[in-house]
Amino acid sequence: MSHRLSDEHEALRKSVEEFARDVVAPQAEHADRTGEFPYDVIRQMGEMGLFGLPFPEEYSGMGGDFLALCLAIEELGRVDSSVAITLEAAVGLGSMPIYRFGTDEQKKEWLPALCRGEALAAFGLTEPGGGSDAGNPRTRAVLDGEEWVINGSKAFITNAGTDISNLVTVLCRTGDRADGKPELTSIMVPLPQPGFSASNKYDKVGWHASDTRQLSFDNCRVPAANVLGDRGRGYAQFLSTLDEGRIAISALAVGLAQGCVDESVRYAKEREAFGAPIGSYQAVAFRIADMETRTYVARCAYRDACDRMLAGEPFKREAAIAKLYSSTIAVDNARDATQVFGGYGFMNEYAVARHWRDAKILEIGEGTSEIQRMLIARDLGL
Repeated sequence: MSHRLSDEHEALRKSVEEFARDVVAPQAEHADRTGEFPYDVIRQMGEMGLFGLPFPEEYSGMGGDFLALCLAIEELGRVDSSVAITLEAAVGLGSMPIYRFGTDEQKKEWLPALCRGEALAAFGLTEPGGGSDAGNPRTRAVLDGEEWVINGSKAFITNAGTDISNLVTVLCRTGDRADGKPELTSIMVPLPQPGFSASNKYDKVGWHASDTRQLSFDNCRVPAANVLGDRGRGYAQFLSTLDEGRIAISALAVGLAQGCVDESVRYAKEREAFGAPIGSYQAVAFRIADMETRTYVARCAYRDACDRMLAGEPFKREAAIAKLYSSTIAVDNARDATQVFGGYGFMNEYAVARHWRDAKILEIGEGTSEIQRMLIARDLGL
């Protein structure tokens, strides 16, 4: 299977590469240092149509596909993971569940503004005491007449607390099934909403300019019609959403890994030691060659998983492999890039230091590396 890009996909990749270089990269260090959400960058991304890439034109989308989204995320990830994860979460976790599972009315109401980047949506899955045990949430929703009453909290939620956040879809326990397991339902909560609150932004190791908060629901009431899809199908929806999201996170990891290569090659040509550029020494050159090799293989892995998804073939295992491998090599490349830079790599003003801090979460978010290994092992019959 060839992973050469079509002319259309290559044109998109190149346009986002130029945007990332000329617009995103110059503000990345400032945004990382201050933690300011990059509203102007997000606005320009919306004007480019990046938030609507995989959605039909009838919803103000670009009529593209999931690979187009992954290419954009990868190019943004080369220079700024905070911007890249904002796009990935907004589309993969915010808009995509509405498109996949929403009613025609829900799609028409919410998708146009989301596709234009005028608004951001979030998905509330993880809970403070839940972690990977996402199938047993404590957040509850009780039907009271024509309204759901939601109580509980969610943790580590992206894009729910910005000035343009207008929706969070929440996985709630809405009862118990006949087999005793919880009935889980996805319920859409428009923002702002009485009974809903978002904490201050987390003080994170990385992704400083992305919006990540804890959410609280205190007798938060929304219409009964705000159920996304069928009642009791929330967990299945999330599993499907995460399978696709792992491909997108893999693309982000590949972008970060490639950014580490880019920075290391540039520095190795400029920095001299013992009378010659450090890139002329095998210890440095071979380290960078290994970084490039890992990045190439990871890129092939996520594109293969994406090809299978777009072809309607099973892709759960391939998505888990791509996510596991790409997140691992992103951490490896960030560490090695820091080593190439030496003492300067430990200075926050250099991009490799930001890549180093941003990389670790890739082994945790949207399914830890341990969860990916579990999925792969299960697929092998173990």
